[in-house]
Amino acid sequence: MQGHRHDQPRASSETRVRVTVAGSGDAFGSAGRQQACIHLQPLTGGPAVLLDCGASALSSLKRLGLEPNDIATVVVSHLHGDHVAGLPYLVLDGQFQHRTGRLQVIGPPGTRARLPELMEILFPGSTTVGRRFEVRVNEVAAGGSVHVGGVTVDAYRAEHAAGAPALALRVAFADRVVGYSGDTAWTDALVDVARDADLFICEAYTLTRRVPYHLDVASLRANLGRLRCHRLLLTHASPDVLDHRADLDLPLAEDGTVILI
Repeated sequence: MQGHRHDQPRASSETRVRVTVAGSGDAFGSAGRQQACIHLQPLTGGPAVLLDCGASALSSLKRLGLEPNDIATVVVSHLHGDHVAGLPYLVLDGQFQHRTGRLQVIGPPGTRARLPELMEILFPGSTTVGRRFEVRVNEVAAGGSVHVGGVTVDAYRAEHAAGAPALALRVAFADRVVGYSGDTAWTDALVDVARDADLFICEAYTLTRRVPYHLDVASLRANLGRLRCHRLLLTHASPDVLDHRADLDLPLAEDGTVILI
């Protein structure tokens, strides 16, 4: 089949993974939306994966009844606060809730240094506290791949200025593939990120207005025929898109949106 297939889930004898959008918003909480946080978990339960962990992530997860201690892996697209600043809260919540399982963090170059910096800025002295669980950071550069704990992450260069490399991601988990644009202007790398993904979660920051380092719906629509994903879901919308959501013919995530893949 040619072109995008956003309305056609992959045929399967069973649904394996529940995708819950815990945070669908932009950096500024437009329309009261929570910051970037997408939760993946097999329907059978067990370890979960988090795509990005914005500052509001922990409260978003708890509001939706998603157990933070079930999260075994956090995959970070870039190091802006609305995508990574929730990590210290997730780590400390695990400490206070008697977590024992390792927390894997996969992110772009700079993640290994940034996490303890965030911990100390937000909670001075927190990096010196002993915990029952290990936090292990794996860095991956654009063009690279990392496999940990049953999760494979392929990284692609995103067009986004974040003080450190920004990534678009393909995440393979529980026999499913989720493509994730992170924040980026249009780049042909998104064609590879989306290819045959069960779900491609893509930024749609503005409707037609071009904003540096972000993706507008018009540019995405111009390239829809090149996206060979099974399903498409838009996220990270600014007021420009939210004010026209009734006119969109593409699915736009809300906080709490659930998709089974």
